[in-house]
Amino acid sequence: MDEKNASAAWLKRVEDIINVLEGSSVGELKLIEGETEITIRRSPHMVLTALPTVAEIHPGLPTINGAPGSRTTKVDTSLPIVAPLTGVYYSAASPTAPSFVNLGEVIHVGQVVALIEAMKVFNEINADVSGRVVSFVATNGSVVQKGDVLIRVEPL
Repeated sequence: MDEKNASAAWLKRVEDIINVLEGSSVGELKLIEGETEITIRRSPHMVLTALPTVAEIHPGLPTINGAPGSRTTKVDTSLPIVAPLTGVYYSAASPTAPSFVNLGEVIHVGQVVALIEAMKVFNEINADVSGRVVSFVATNGSVVQKGDVLIRVEPL
């Protein structure tokens, strides 16, 4: 096997391992093969948020919201709860059970907000932010991809 194919095979193996680790509690994994050494670290408490707007970066800048004929735009300050893996999204434990969370409800970090079924396994999705549920982006029973926004939460 030439060096290029060996590198591609290693990269594929590392990507597969990262995908397996996504739903687990493993925080660090070290892989050593020959002279190649790779360390994978993840922080399960990291929260991805949207980039700040220009007005948030430079609060002293004048706005044109008061100009005649202009529209006032509302800045979305909600935070996403994203799918940690690819699978089928469910908002309740069963079709007859109540939803884990409802629109307008206040949720807390660690609270179960949904399920994602992947390979016949139901994975609980826990909130990584606290706040009020402002919208459901994912549709119950639909396939979601890893990284898709499931629910938007307005922090309190």
